[in-house]
Amino acid sequence: MSKCSEKLARYVCKIIAKEREHDDLHHDSWFHHRSHGRHSEYHGPDLPTHLPAGADMPACTDTDGEAGLPILELPIKTASHVSPTLVSDLESQESTPTFAKAAVAKDFFPLNNGDTGSHPDSLPAVSLEVAANTLAAKVMANQPGMRKKASSESINKSSVDKLLNPSLLGRPDVAPYRIVLGHVRDKLVNTRRRLEELLEGLTDNYDPSEYYETAEQLLEPLLLCHESMEECGSDTLADGRLADFIRRVATFGMTLMKLDLRQESDKHTEALDAITEFLEIGTYSQWDEEKKLKFLTTELKGKRPLIPPSLEMSPEVREVLDTFHVAAGIGSNSLGAYVISMASEASDVLAVELFQKEARLVVSGDLGRPCPGKTLRVVPLFETVKDLRDAGRVIRKLLAIDWYREHLIANHQGHQEIMLGYSDSGKDAGRLTAAWELYKAQEDVVAACKGYNIKVTLFHGRGGSVGRGGGPMYLAIQSQPPGSVMGSLRVTEQGEMVQAKFGLPQTAVRQLEIYTTAVLLATLHPPNPPRSAKWRDVMEEISEQSCKHYRNVVYQNPEFIPYFHETTPEAELGNLNIGSRPTRRKQSGGVSQLRAIPWIFAWTQTRSVLPAWLGLGAGLLTAFKKGHKDDLQSMYREWPFFQSTIDLIEMVLAKADLSIAKHYEEVLVAPNRQQLGSILREDFLSTERCVLQVSGHQKLSENNKTLRRLIESRLPFLNPLNMLQVEVLRRLRQDETNEKLRDALLITINGIAAGMRNTG
Repeated sequence: MSKCSEKLARYVCKIIAKEREHDDLHHDSWFHHRSHGRHSEYHGPDLPTHLPAGADMPACTDTDGEAGLPILELPIKTASHVSPTLVSDLESQESTPTFAKAAVAKDFFPLNNGDTGSHPDSLPAVSLEVAANTLAAKVMANQPGMRKKASSESINKSSVDKLLNPSLLGRPDVAPYRIVLGHVRDKLVNTRRRLEELLEGLTDNYDPSEYYETAEQLLEPLLLCHESMEECGSDTLADGRLADFIRRVATFGMTLMKLDLRQESDKHTEALDAITEFLEIGTYSQWDEEKKLKFLTTELKGKRPLIPPSLEMSPEVREVLDTFHVAAGIGSNSLGAYVISMASEASDVLAVELFQKEARLVVSGDLGRPCPGKTLRVVPLFETVKDLRDAGRVIRKLLAIDWYREHLIANHQGHQEIMLGYSDSGKDAGRLTAAWELYKAQEDVVAACKGYNIKVTLFHGRGGSVGRGGGPMYLAIQSQPPGSVMGSLRVTEQGEMVQAKFGLPQTAVRQLEIYTTAVLLATLHPPNPPRSAKWRDVMEEISEQSCKHYRNVVYQNPEFIPYFHETTPEAELGNLNIGSRPTRRKQSGGVSQLRAIPWIFAWTQTRSVLPAWLGLGAGLLTAFKKGHKDDLQSMYREWPFFQSTIDLIEMVLAKADLSIAKHYEEVLVAPNRQQLGSILREDFLSTERCVLQVSGHQKLSENNKTLRRLIESRLPFLNPLNMLQVEVLRRLRQDETNEKLRDALLITINGIAAGMRNTG
């Protein structure tokens, strides 16, 4: 297909000119290497400096220099068909080879009207390069000194090199789209090779024009081809595979998915301590919040670097700074957000912004050019109950800083992302209290951003289990506070839920439809808020009592930690290498240092699922005693948040099995601690009765018959696996080095997790 728009023809000319320039440089470097390399080592007789007479003539010529064969006439326009203006431009001193080839595109390249020329005797289209070279030869023939230069350039060209490396650009049958898309293919190959070499630690020797850095660079030639096809009347071709490819590039860019970086706020504080102590201006961690904000804001507004090259630092501090250097070199085209775990103050966000600024100064100096992309968006993660309660205050203080607010508007379209942690809040205070605190935190941060006219996206750090905020996504989105889902939402999908939801194409499409529908409904028709202030007061009472009971059992009872270690496979999980991170942040500290995933996962294996329901029964009993039973039933019917919370806990209670949990205790727990298990089982039964009274159901999951059938169908497989796991744990704790027992334990863990679902 040779018809194209004039715009695409000009683009093709640039490609050809660039390719020709590259070939010339390649040949010159090769010739220089041959003449100064091996020849410089020659020590034989002197080589002749003059060629014999007639040696420069082809073998097909006679001795007088005249060829004995007929001259082949190519179907190319004569110089008379060339525009006088074009010839004048070519003869001018300001004309360049690229410009010359672009100028002849209109006369020698078939354009969108389908014509092959402006004259009726024009011949079928030929290669643009042939046309451009022929025109250039005609022009140079009439200029003194030009013939000699052209002749010398043609002699310098290596005929052998041309034979060994044939170029498609000189073939008359090559269409413009083939030239453009072939050029795109070559640059994509270079892009991949460059990234592979960078991953191997090799030096980047590629010229920026030889590879793609952004999706916009890749889209430019593709869109030109699409527009050209439409102008030429080839809409069917334009809207076919080319349009599909353009959509993929626009959707996934150059990297398919952007990765987020994540680090704890304490690590940033340690790095700033090292810097301020080296500069002898104090210890950053000992300053109050106002002094920290003043220091960070001053440095962010300044233009000089803060971190001296001679800074002495620990390996931990070096790792933090190196991470920012790598992020600056990669840029926002491949990386998404920088998430700050355990964020608690506005200074935590500004510290990351300062490290980004410092890293980009260093990396741009090393590269000799600006860093790719923009700075990463900084996302504070509020995890504990205390941090969730302070989230609104922290965001207001952050947005009150002029520099930060202007930075958001200039670099992130006035958009702030805030992450909410479901896992650690649930481990900290119990599922019910965590759910209520998350609900209030969302209301508070949305109001804070709205007050400063800043758009907000809430990033929900949910897990697969109910104890970590998991559950049906449609139900979860529909139960968010009004105004918290304004056309955008981010959630995490973890563990086995990724395979379960997106493992098959049909299932993945269905899940994306559920997400899209829920977000649209929550945006256009927000869920109902609490009908009256009394409902909020009742929730506060239930949450307070539930949190108190949960912490009394988990944190105040000295027998709980030993009981947890003995009755669950928590200790063995850390030795099986089935997680992406260590099970503990630190080896000491009890439950507080245990990560949320093994905390939930271990209890799920025993079929008690304690973190999801512990504390709820005590809170509901307190509300019943105060006469709020009717209010609770009304809240369940009319308030989506409360209804979804109760339904999810009811589902967990239906999946639990007290007889299996008791068997773990009888075989694995020391006799003096088994009394705690009896108390927990009584608490479970009390919670079940309270939940049924609120929901009005006669039995668990009465309103979800499909779930009940699924649970009952799995029991013949789940129960034997639990019995096997108990025996394997008993033997493994007597012979910890037995690899066969470890393999058997891993098999039972995978089987129980698959049967229970919602486990991590």
